[in-house]
Parts: sequence; structure tokens; C-alpha cells
Amino acid sequence: MHALVQSVLMWYFAILDRFGLLGVVVLMAMESTAFPVPSELVVPPAAYLESHAKGGALPLTLAVVLAGTLGSYLGSTFSYWLARWVGRPLIVKYGKYVLVPESKLRLAEEWVEQYGAGGVFFARLVPVVRHLVSIPAGLTGMRFRTFSTMTVAGSTIWCTILTIFGLVMADEMRAVVSHGVSVESATYQRAFQELTIATVAVVAATLVSYVALTRRHRMRVNASTPGGSG
Repeated sequence: MHALVQSVLMWYFAILDRFGLLGVVVLMAMESTAFPVPSELVVPPAAYLESHAKGGALPLTLAVVLAGTLGSYLGSTFSYWLARWVGRPLIVKYGKYVLVPESKLRLAEEWVEQYGAGGVFFARLVPVVRHLVSIPAGLTGMRFRTFSTMTVAGSTIWCTILTIFGLVMADEMRAVVSHGVSVESATYQRAFQELTIATVAVVAATLVSYVALTRRHRMRVNASTPGGSG
């Protein structure tokens, strides 16, 4: 397990180290479409590289937030316009081949229907819905200006959180990806454990938010449905 996670982290670090902020833009754009690229493994390492490994100053750290936000916006915009152009039938028919099954699409549609423009904003902070919410926003014809504003606002907050996470966990990241530290050493084991716990905490917090919001949504649906509970 340690070797697998380290390999994944090293792959992301290699891309970010070679392409810098451009790598952040590209990976976050992919994350905002159907590609399984976790933002938690993109922005924090980039923040570490810019602020510690490369000796970057605060402006470069802020640039990570901007690069992540730009990438998220570009990927979301692509999904938004694609959905408007191709329509729901084609997405339902072929979405399962690009990791967008109808069940997830329906969840994202219900999210937008329930929360409107605010749903696009909060979706940027929630797993599962985050990379799919652009599709129903396009399908429903949400104003592009509104969609853009909510996407940028939510993405900025999320990228800021991940950047701070990367700065706080810089020492652990350095130990985990260092070629000079043996995976069997106490230093590596301790750093890997702390980094894993912190990563799980970030993901768990967003999952809790997701479960709470979806449960509240289902309760409202049941209350408004004839024969439903409540």
C-alpha cells in the first residue's frame, strides 16, 4: 500500500515539478471533467513545491491557488458547453464510458435543481458532485455568467484550502517523496502516517458535507412528495 501511494504521489510530483503551474492548470482541468484526477493530489504537492522545494515566496504560493482555480474553471466550462451542445440523451447513452453513469448524472441534476446557482458553488467543495455539476448546469441552460461566477468562487475556496493543507504538511510531503529516505525508515513511516491521516481528514470532511447536504435534499423531496415521510 505504501509503495502504491508513494508511486502515485511521485507521478504527480514529477508532472508538477516539470511543468510547474501549467501542470496544475492541466491536471485541475482534467479533475473538473470526467478524468479521475483527485485535486487533493494536485494542489497540495504544487503548494509544497512552490513554497519549499523551489523556495518560492508568497506570490508563487498564491499563484498555485490561481492556477488551480483556472484549471477548474476551464474543465468545468468544457463540460458545461459540451452538455449544452450534445444534450441529455447522448450523455445518458455514452456517459458510462467516461465515468459519468446515469446514477451520478441524476444526482448532479437533483443537486442543481434543488440548490440552483448556489449548488454550483457548494459543489466545488463536495466530492462526487464537484466534477459533474457542470453537466446539469449546461443541460438546464443556466446563465453562463452565473455559472462562471459560482464556479470561480467555489474553486478558489477549495484550492485555497488545499494550498494551506500542502503548506502545513510540507515536512511530511518532503519525507514521503524523498529518494534519500528509505520506506522502511522510522522517518518515512511517521511522515507517511501523518500525511495519510491528514489527507483522509480532508476527504472525510468533504464527504461529511456531501452526505449531510444530500440527506437534507432527500428529506425535502420526501416531504414534498405525496405519501412521502415528513
